[in-house]
Amino acid sequence: EVQLMESGGGSVQAGGSLRLSCTASGFTFDDHDMGWFRQGADSKCELVAFVRGDGQSLIHSIVGRFTASRGDAKNTVYLQMNNLKPEDSSVYVCAAAPFQYYADFEWRNCAVPEAKWGQGTQVTVSS
Repeated sequence: EVQLMESGGGSVQAGGSLRLSCTASGFTFDDHDMGWFRQGADSKCELVAFVRGDGQSLIHSIVGRFTASRGDAKNTVYLQMNNLKPEDSSVYVCAAAPFQYYADFEWRNCAVPEAKWGQGTQVTVSS
């Protein structure tokens, strides 16, 4: 069974940092690109960062304070979030798609319909 389990969310004050984790099971992790999404203020899906199966990462231009990375624990992708702002408050969801199955612009536009999705973890930033 394919599973993506996010953790590390919580409440933090503006200017603080959080590190989210997404642990994958049920598929070959190294053969997949991994992305982090959130719901923006207008309820629109936003890509915040993703990292390809070969380790190359894309920092979304809207949220340059966030970085996705793979490593440390097995089958885990991280989202390091620095200098958090109240407008970063959202549910953060990780997703997986086969390596290079989607182009960069498709990830940026949340156009990854065949990706596997987690349930999400809530991040709340207070001013």
